[in-house]
Amino acid sequence: MEPVTGNTQGLKPSQRQKLERIYRRRVDPHLVVSPELAAFLCECSAEVERQVGVLLDRRGSPAHVVVGDAHKLFLPDFGRLRAGHGRFRGLRLVHTHLRSEPLTRDDLVDLAKLRLDLVAAIGMRPDGCPGSLACAHLLPDNPEQALWRELDPVPAHAQGLARIDFEALMRALEEEFAAKARDARVVDDGRDRALVVHVAVGRGADAEARVAELRELCRTAGLRVQAVVVQHRQAPDPRYLLGKGKLEEVVLRALQLDATVVVFDPELSPAQARSISDATELKVIDRTMLILDIFAQHASTRDGKLQVELAQLKYTLPRLVEKNTMMSRLTGGIGGRGPGETKLEINRRRARERITLLDDQIKELGRRREQRRSLRTSRGLPVISIVGYTNAGKSTLLNALTQGDVLTEDKLFATLDPTSRRLRFPREREVILTDTVGFIRDLPRDLVNAFRATLEELDQADLLLHVVDASDPAHEAHIAAVERILGELDLSGKRRVRCFNKCDRLPPLEAERLAREHGAFAVSATHQATLGPLMAHLERALWEEERLPSPASLPPAALGSTS
Repeated sequence: MEPVTGNTQGLKPSQRQKLERIYRRRVDPHLVVSPELAAFLCECSAEVERQVGVLLDRRGSPAHVVVGDAHKLFLPDFGRLRAGHGRFRGLRLVHTHLRSEPLTRDDLVDLAKLRLDLVAAIGMRPDGCPGSLACAHLLPDNPEQALWRELDPVPAHAQGLARIDFEALMRALEEEFAAKARDARVVDDGRDRALVVHVAVGRGADAEARVAELRELCRTAGLRVQAVVVQHRQAPDPRYLLGKGKLEEVVLRALQLDATVVVFDPELSPAQARSISDATELKVIDRTMLILDIFAQHASTRDGKLQVELAQLKYTLPRLVEKNTMMSRLTGGIGGRGPGETKLEINRRRARERITLLDDQIKELGRRREQRRSLRTSRGLPVISIVGYTNAGKSTLLNALTQGDVLTEDKLFATLDPTSRRLRFPREREVILTDTVGFIRDLPRDLVNAFRATLEELDQADLLLHVVDASDPAHEAHIAAVERILGELDLSGKRRVRCFNKCDRLPPLEAERLAREHGAFAVSATHQATLGPLMAHLERALWEEERLPSPASLPPAALGSTS
């Protein structure tokens, strides 16, 4: 016989024995609960003045007997892993409510989290006898409807309880869930399913743009976004980032959509990540971790892989925590008396040692890169570095200008490693054109530091070519983000030319207006005819002018167009 679990402190031995006798009761499979068991649960509950519940299997046999307090039930941690998609756990929860209150939010959350067959509450009358039975069951996944359905209460006597045929109800529900599961498999493309959560702090004016960017990050990382939840707050919650009630809603929404990953924006602190992970068994990541994962997928050279690994380790180190108390101290004992070193401490020490090693290797690669730059400088070839927001079309523009074959994809961070190509001007003049990693707003600091050796290419450039995606509605925010990152890299004073790319996606007059307002050039990397004015200006800037004029001082006639 299983023990009684939950809030058992203070119970008399006679009360424990009485609760244990619940295990001897059996219920007809067609009934949610028998009148005899309902009456006995109420009798036990009145005696201990606490909620008493039982988890029944499909045969009507008690699997767990649990005790709570006067307001809620304390369910045991008997394996809170969800059942498979579209399937139930095979257990129904029947418990008492001392004041005959309806089903509570806690009851319904347990129903959803544990994927129980059904949750039922027996309302107790003042004399301690059963009053009415309130029931609820889950509904098939459907974003347009609720996660559960509450049935009309029925009297907790034989005739009333017989109105609900539990066996028939579960058979019908399982058929519905199985049909939904078949439909889901038809459209399932094998990718992880993500629920995106954005917390807009303060005014949150750019919430829509950030959510769109987060969707694109998920697509690049190989996640399929099931839904987006946005909460506006004056200040982030120090424990959960969003409010506790909203977090509960997020967890239930993820369960309803069968999501496997919850992606948070902005970045979670180590404490917030731990608190949210404790509240759900889903995988929890934030925007920074998502970007690091994309970088890890796209890193192909040794430089890139080392830099990504370094950034991942620096991000992970403060988040290394004990999963539970099972990790005992390992290195104490004879010759090492005392507390010893925990598994967690060993992992942290190894991470620090690896970070030191990677730092040294990246510095060595930086020295070799500096030697190569010195060789280029000795040959007297000017260097133009392309910078800009991620997926602005920098690699496509490099290919268009140099007839190159650099990898181009309609994804964020397709380019991680600097790529250099020769660009020949009509007057037999040559420059080195360098493509660099794209920028993004709130670029993780560890990532900036890890790629600092790569971004040193920008410091050696004679000119920066700032490429902006003109077709992106958030291009103004993208410009500001790039300028801010250039400032952090001490490159604010570097000479630069700005060009709006993808102008073929805009009306010609709109593209010209944008270029004129920003003192820039309107080009399309896929249309060679639009690159002439930009090429001519770059040649004048490098050989015919002592210094590059500011973009605002460029005459309108010098601006390119899509025509």
